[in-house]
Amino acid sequence: MSVFRLPSINCLSTTISFLTAILIVQFSVAQEKEPYNFFPEGISYDANFPTPTSILGYEVGDWHVSHDQLVYYMKEMARLSDRITIEETGRTYENRPLLLLTITSPENHARIDEIKSVHVALSNPQSSASIDITNMPAVVWLGHSVHGNEASGSNSSILTVYHWAAAQGEDIDKILANTIIL
Repeated sequence: MSVFRLPSINCLSTTISFLTAILIVQFSVAQEKEPYNFFPEGISYDANFPTPTSILGYEVGDWHVSHDQLVYYMKEMARLSDRITIEETGRTYENRPLLLLTITSPENHARIDEIKSVHVALSNPQSSASIDITNMPAVVWLGHSVHGNEASGSNSSILTVYHWAAAQGEDIDKILANTIIL
């Protein structure tokens, strides 16, 4: 018959201490994080535009962005960038502004009313076949937050606006010349 023996208190204490030390090291290593890099490699950004971190005071995703911070950042980027216009389209139940940003090239902004009227005409089956769309920019709607408790949409909208306002280069210019981002 075999006898089950408990380890000595001294051995048990050493084992617990060792396991605790391993957990502490693991936990502290897990808490260190690489800085986020949300943007594509190889693109330079105009330093005249404030980064989201410089306005928020923390890295995007570390905390939920508040609505007032979001509105402030969007208005500031629209003020600084000739690629962005901003309009208030309504108010929330709590009387907070609902914003629509139009992001495109300055040339498209100059003819935005013409672009809108052609897009409206495209919805008419009787006339749409005769409309020349070879020079029409694509229109993309990004609905970042359709519900008030969707924090990721607010965070991603700040990153999106920074990217399209501050990104530099021929590829960026080409995309904005051929696209209207709402």
